[in-house]
Amino acid sequence: MPELPDIVAYIEALEPRILNQPIQNIRLSSPFLLRSVDPPLSEASGKQVTNLRRLGKRIVFGLEDELFLIIHLMIAGRFHWKEKPAKPNRQTLAIFTFPSGTLTLTEAGSKKRASMYFVRGESALAAHDPGGLEVLDADLESFKTRLTLENHTLKRALTDPHFFSGIGNAYSDEILHAAGLSPLKLTKRLEDSEIRRLYEATKDTLRLWMEKLCLEAKQSFPEKVTAFREEMAVHGRYGKPCPRCGTPVQRLVYAANEANYCAKCQTGGRLLADRALSRLLKEDWPRTLEELEQRRSG
Repeated sequence: MPELPDIVAYIEALEPRILNQPIQNIRLSSPFLLRSVDPPLSEASGKQVTNLRRLGKRIVFGLEDELFLIIHLMIAGRFHWKEKPAKPNRQTLAIFTFPSGTLTLTEAGSKKRASMYFVRGESALAAHDPGGLEVLDADLESFKTRLTLENHTLKRALTDPHFFSGIGNAYSDEILHAAGLSPLKLTKRLEDSEIRRLYEATKDTLRLWMEKLCLEAKQSFPEKVTAFREEMAVHGRYGKPCPRCGTPVQRLVYAANEANYCAKCQTGGRLLADRALSRLLKEDWPRTLEELEQRRSG
């Protein structure tokens, strides 16, 4: 799922292409995309894009007459830009035509989760804001208050859009690695020094990737947005060496999600057991890297 740095990069790429341009036409290829009925989408035609903004993990096209297109890419939604007219394919959800080119919204896979709402007025737009804290604009005390509002694991807290804005599975892994904290540590058990470390790691990680992705977006439109990048420290790098200590990156799978982490840097060498596997393997499930290496060598 595109997260805060990816969304900011999309906006960076879209602004010089569609800002102050009128939407000439919107062609929907999927009946599942548009989730609103009033105002009718036909009112967007001919309206100029006056601003682009991020709302959590959503991209908002601000149009004339206080109209807003709110697009949530979810897991597999992606934008593509062509200077010439584009033809739809099986993955196409919508095609937006501008004088400067064509913006296509696609979604891979059979599950259509991406959504678009068309609303009128700032109050209607605000209703789509999950309310997560914008960490880049927050001070340490605000961060601490939001983090410890409820007692959750750090992985859950960071990725909950009602707690923090724009952080998902990929960047939460990178943040926790940078902070040297376990994804399963409970928020109410954190020491003040750990909260400060997490706060600084969150800001530093998001800024690092925003700068990197925006620089790429200035050079060419981000056609292949992915949560898996070779430059990442742990996310999507299961079994590969941690860039800090060289220990193989570990993975904890739960439901449809996973957490990637370095046991040596984040959990004191302890492996985090998947609940289902833990029940299945019981005492056979290795609890430390040393036990894991012994079992592999044996």
